Amino acid sequence: MTESRKPLPADWDDDDIPEWTEEIFDRAEFRIGDRVIRPATGTLTRPGRPKSDAPKQQVTLRLDAAVLDGFRATGPGWQSRINAELRKALGL
Repeated sequence: MTESRKPLPADWDDDDIPEWTEEIFDRAEFRIGDRVIRPATGTLTRPGRPKSDAPKQQVTLRLDAAVLDGFRATGPGWQSRINAELRKALGL
């Protein structure tokens, strides 16, 4: 089976190819044909934020328009402020 690949743009320059670093080689998977000689170790991207011990859950919640508008008017982070107010109301 052959792979379908898009052709490179006409203005492609070999200088656009990033340099391979030792870190890339250290983490790369090595193969001979279909046989994996050494599997890859991790990824080349950053891991992101750590997993929370108590992750939040996404829910659908119907609120009065005035309540929603009031929280949205306080700027970014309004969802977290709603969560904080609900925790306060429950004494958590």
